[in-house]
Amino acid sequence: MNLKKQAPRFLVALLLLFSIAACQSSKQLTTIVLLPDTQTYAQKFPHILQSQVDWILENKADIDIVLQQGDLTQNNNREEWAVVKEAFDKLNGVVPYALAVGNHDMGSEPGKFADIRHTEMFNAFFPYHQMSKLPAFGGVFEDGKMDNAYYLIEKAGFKWLIINLEFGPRDMVLDWANRVVRNYPDRTVIVNTHSYMYSDSTRQNKGDHWRPQAYGIGKDTGASSVNDGEQIWRKLIKENGNIRFVFSGHVLNSGVGNLVSINDDGWPVYQHLANYQAGVKGSVKGGNGFLRILKINHRTNTMSVKTYSPYTKTYKTDEGQDFIIKAMSLKQ
Repeated sequence: MNLKKQAPRFLVALLLLFSIAACQSSKQLTTIVLLPDTQTYAQKFPHILQSQVDWILENKADIDIVLQQGDLTQNNNREEWAVVKEAFDKLNGVVPYALAVGNHDMGSEPGKFADIRHTEMFNAFFPYHQMSKLPAFGGVFEDGKMDNAYYLIEKAGFKWLIINLEFGPRDMVLDWANRVVRNYPDRTVIVNTHSYMYSDSTRQNKGDHWRPQAYGIGKDTGASSVNDGEQIWRKLIKENGNIRFVFSGHVLNSGVGNLVSINDDGWPVYQHLANYQAGVKGSVKGGNGFLRILKINHRTNTMSVKTYSPYTKTYKTDEGQDFIIKAMSLKQ
């Protein structure tokens, strides 16, 4: 055999084999990017938000959905909403994304945070008629409003349902979320909301800072009564076996919290707080562009969590920022 003549064919076959293996590997992953509390970027550092979105676009082939955890703006004014819209409009029709509403994104006027449940500015810049046409959109709680919405994606043979809940979701919203989850029993569910986990790795509860009940909307009663993390757990998360993840921001201190709890059906629920905004310990420029990259491997039943800044091109490697969850129970 003439090895010199055979070598090119061998290399081509080897490269093809590696290419097929890499393709199969990517199909076994669901990749989710979390963009918590962008408020300081909207107010002071729009170029940092742009760097995050540009990085997402550069890696669009490997990202299945982008979830933002609320407090898109600092002061709920037109100038800051224009910054946010310019950034996220780049993702339209390219990468599916879902935006949550935080306490800084609602109020009777700019600078009044969640004194009333007034989200007209959010819905003016991200209107239903536009957002409902984007990839993965499923439906909403209130006609014509994006405050509470759900999304549907499929990857690696997995069917996902993502539910976005408003800040301090009302009882009526949790009732709606329960109905949506039960309508999709074959889907693994992610709940994405602004306020849920606290920085001591417990769910927000009485006595914790920044509970929704501490704001003006906390005075609402009846079906409009607001709920903190522990109440969301009891009224929605724990009683639905297919809800397996909860992502939130909002809380300062370390800005990090991780918790695994067992729901009523005996399945683990992975709950994560990530927040890098101004006010979080060690924060620079409102977070320096740090975001979360979650890679769920359906073959090995693991999830890797990386915290990366496209702006500084660095990773956070301290506790709670870089870890792997092993032996996840994700079988549908």
